[in-house]
Amino acid sequence: MASPDGASGVGGSPEETELSITLTLRMLMHGKVTAGGLGTARGGQQCPGARITISEGSCPERITTITGSTDAVFRAVSMIAFKLEEDLGAGSDGAAVGRAPVTLRLVIPASQCGSLIGKAGAKIREIRESTGAQVQVAGDLLPNSTERAVTVSGVPDTIIQCVRQICAVILESPPKGATIPYHPGLSLGTILLSANQVRGHSPHG
Repeated sequence: MASPDGASGVGGSPEETELSITLTLRMLMHGKVTAGGLGTARGGQQCPGARITISEGSCPERITTITGSTDAVFRAVSMIAFKLEEDLGAGSDGAAVGRAPVTLRLVIPASQCGSLIGKAGAKIREIRESTGAQVQVAGDLLPNSTERAVTVSGVPDTIIQCVRQICAVILESPPKGATIPYHPGLSLGTILLSANQVRGHSPHG
């Protein structure tokens, strides 16, 4: 007869398993922030294990995608949050006004936002109370996508804790159905214009 605890050694501890999961986090950031703040990160010097890509385009906002183990992704988020705080501090007139809140905008499939908000808002309230960060889930989908923006504000330490908790929820609740990713600057007008041009060139008769 097999011993009841025979399977307990399989798969390592939950902590080890969690760190080996590959996580992809998408954030919406201003072009100048991504260019300055992630210049060193893109080469991987400061974020071993995390691959950081920034969407191309001339629009002011870009999508920054961080992929890697959960641990590497959190390190990258931490670096970005502290870099943003540093930039905010540099923009002030040197007066000590305390730590300015930093804002990160995560881009999350709408099908996962329900789990993040929780029943009657219980989960998002719990995340706010336990981390001290402000968390807002946008009511509307981002243009031409099935994703929503989740805005996280606070000092870097609270933001990092908050992103960890959000990622834990996302990993437990995979997106349902197909996700249409958001691309900044791809407006409905552009799509309609290109559709009209195609229609205009179709042969008659």
